[in-house]
Amino acid sequence: MEEKVQLSYNGQHIEFPLVEGSQGEKAIDIQSLRAQTGLITLDPGYKNTGSCSSAITFLDGEKGILRYRGYDIAALAEKVSFLEVAFLLIFGELPTEEQLTKLQDDIHHESLVDEDIKTILKSFPKSAHPMGVLSSLTSALISFNPSSVDVDSDEDMYKAIVLLMAKFPILCSWAQRKIKGLPLNYADTSLSYTENFAKMMFRMPQQEYTAKPEIIRALNKLLILHADHEQNCSTSTVRIVGSSHAGLFASISAGISALWGPLHGGANQAVIEMLEAIKEDGGDTEKFMAKAKDKNDPFRLMGFGHRVYKNFDPRAKIIKQTADEVLGQLGIEDPILDIAKKLEKQALNDPYFVDRKLYPNVDFYSGIIYRAMGIPTEMFTVMFALGRLPGWIAQWREMRLGKEPIGRPRQIYTGHTERFI
Repeated sequence: MEEKVQLSYNGQHIEFPLVEGSQGEKAIDIQSLRAQTGLITLDPGYKNTGSCSSAITFLDGEKGILRYRGYDIAALAEKVSFLEVAFLLIFGELPTEEQLTKLQDDIHHESLVDEDIKTILKSFPKSAHPMGVLSSLTSALISFNPSSVDVDSDEDMYKAIVLLMAKFPILCSWAQRKIKGLPLNYADTSLSYTENFAKMMFRMPQQEYTAKPEIIRALNKLLILHADHEQNCSTSTVRIVGSSHAGLFASISAGISALWGPLHGGANQAVIEMLEAIKEDGGDTEKFMAKAKDKNDPFRLMGFGHRVYKNFDPRAKIIKQTADEVLGQLGIEDPILDIAKKLEKQALNDPYFVDRKLYPNVDFYSGIIYRAMGIPTEMFTVMFALGRLPGWIAQWREMRLGKEPIGRPRQIYTGHTERFI
């Protein structure tokens, strides 16, 4: 028997069906609410609203579970490459060896960016934030690839995905090289996806570059851990922009802008900025722990707790180990990283934080690793965007293939009633 929820309103009893997901999640299907009652729901921030059905990512914040297409995030981070995870998210299954080779070869074939893109890049001052640069360059790709994607054509869809996966890491590296005043590097098609990106980021013109294995392993894990995260702000943006039938590049560019915000992708940058502030104040971590616990103090301890996870962030468990390995193997001496270690230790042993499950999250550890790698703080969100790219593509593809209607939220008007001049 189909489960239903009954709403009593204005003397009427209206029933709405319950929808159940494959993991037992339940939702009230209110698509006919306004037609039947004239009512809408009010849910600022959409915290209780499901905007879509999706088969891509499952997240259980209470139990600390994160799975891509049914695969546990820890197993993926340990056993496969970022490009394999990208294929999984976008196409639904882990690739065969033949499929992976073809994808890598096709990406290599498209790993060139129109030289006129450089003209656009040169127009930005060095002071420009790299996320602004990246969003603009991604949007500019539309001009150089003007044909719209026929979403009903597997071939067209595949070509667009390959094109973006190939060119996006180049644009990310160019955003970094621009702000540092360095010459631009091109793709090396003899390398894996992650190794090639590292080389484009770090190679200096006067020397050869060979990435350290621990750097590539850490980078691979970081990108995998950020590859998708259900219907967050930037992903919802990609889907709602795409629902107007805007193209893939335009939708991804919008997602980049949404990710830029400090409450979303900018959180790992905020962690390092907080650590810098603690260092400038003298480095007394206990003082700032006390400030964080003081309800009357506006100070917030960045990188602890999570809006969705009510337990330990499953990504943080993986990346904490990676952070320890990277810092140990690189032997870096950095007072900022020392402060981070002290904060971590104190928070994990402080009843105030433990009782409230305010554990260090993925943003805390990812910022530490990026800093250890020598990536500038303002580039952290760009790194997030590179990792999130396959998730955005997968969500856009799912939305378009599912023929979802254009996003059109309602509102409760609170302005003036009719006025006359």
